[in-house]
Formats: sequence, C-alpha cells, structure tokens
Amino acid sequence: MSGAREVGYDPYAFEPFAVTVDLAVFTVRAGALHVLLIRRGQEPYAGAWALPGGFVLPRESAETAARRELAEETGLSEAVVAALHLEQLRTYSEPDRDPRMRVVSVAFTALVPDLPEPAAEGGGDADRARWVPVGEAAAPGAALAFDHAVILADARERVGAKLEYTCLATAFCPPEFTLGELQSVYETVWDTVLDRPNFRRKVLATPGFVEPVPGAARLTGGRGKPAALYRPGPATTLHPPLLRPSEGPTA
Repeated sequence: MSGAREVGYDPYAFEPFAVTVDLAVFTVRAGALHVLLIRRGQEPYAGAWALPGGFVLPRESAETAARRELAEETGLSEAVVAALHLEQLRTYSEPDRDPRMRVVSVAFTALVPDLPEPAAEGGGDADRARWVPVGEAAAPGAALAFDHAVILADARERVGAKLEYTCLATAFCPPEFTLGELQSVYETVWDTVLDRPNFRRKVLATPGFVEPVPGAARLTGGRGKPAALYRPGPATTLHPPLLRPSEGPTA
C-alpha cells in the first residue's frame, strides 16, 4: 500500500491553520499616494479599517483569491480587477496575528491609475471601502486591523523600490500621459521633488520606457504649447535605474 502513512506522515499530527490574502492597492489621487482600505463589518476588529483580503478557498490559488476578494470587498468590476498589476509581496505568519486561529497571510500589492471611489458589495467582512491617503492610513493612532500597518509599510517600501528599476510607474498613469504626469507619480511615491529637465532626459533616454503618441497633445494649464502625450513602452526594467535622490530636488 502506497501513500503518506507509508513514509510515516500523519496529517492529523499538525494543528490546522488557515491561509488568507491581503492586498495593498495603491493609486495617486489629487497629488497624494492613496491606499485602498475597507471597514470591517464583522469581528474581529469590527468597525476598524483594514486592507482588503480574505480566506483562500480550498480549490483556488492565492492570486485567484486575491483578485476575487478585491472584487467582492470593493465593488470594482471583474474587468478592472483582472487588469490590475498584482504581485506577491511576502508571507506573514506570526502565530498570534489573527485572534481567531492560526492564520498565514500571503500579501499582494497592486498599482492602479486613479479610479472612482469603490463600493463594497456588503459580502464578506467589508461594509465600506474607500481610498485613503497613505500618510493618514499609516499615521500614529490609525490602528489598522491585524498586522496590516506592517503590511502597508512593507508594501509602500516595495513600490518605491520597484519604481527605481522597473517601468511600473506607468501603471499609476492613464493609458496616455504627459511626462509631467509621470514625474508627478515619482515625486508622490518618493515624497521628493525632481528636476524636470533631468527627469525628462532620463526617461526619454531609456529605451522602451515610454512611447510618443503620434500627433497627440494635452493642454496643461500653462502658457506654453500643449504637452506631448506618451504611453507605456515595451520595456519592463530600467537600464540604468532611475534612483531616488538622497537629498535635494534632483532626478
């Protein structure tokens, strides 16, 4: 007879635990970095704000669960959720992170362009969803549920680092954008000021980072000529990287 017991493995010798997903979803709104939060409608932490997420079902992957929970708890359409750039952040497994039982969470982070205010559908644990400035969500006393303050801090650092050596900044932009809008993404995420000519030179000198939209331009409110429009190019990484300035308004 073959099987687990033949090699001495007893599945009942280990305490069962649950697997969940948590999502740190970022966007840039009104010149500030925002994160998507839901207000919990059930215990534990009823009434507290938290990152969207939930339990992984027996027959689904963690990424499938992440996209399902995001749609259920925010009201975002399946098409919008399917198009999000979603990547795994890390696993959180402290034994007491959830008061209900031993719960291991696989956290994801996503970058999206500015979207309408979400609306939780009333299913699951969420009774409300909204975009919250990261500074407000991470402020002392904000008291996010579970260990979500730690997940949020880790995700914000990951996003800042990814912008240095990948082309993911364009995920915060609309399909067609100006270089000024792209620069605003970097300045907002990094919380710094970049030199405009230097930033423009570096972006345009990076093969495949952005592509011009032929004949398209957008008025920017200034007295100069309309700004040219660009769209994401085929590149996924930046060579050389676009490093965060250590100090001062330089790119």
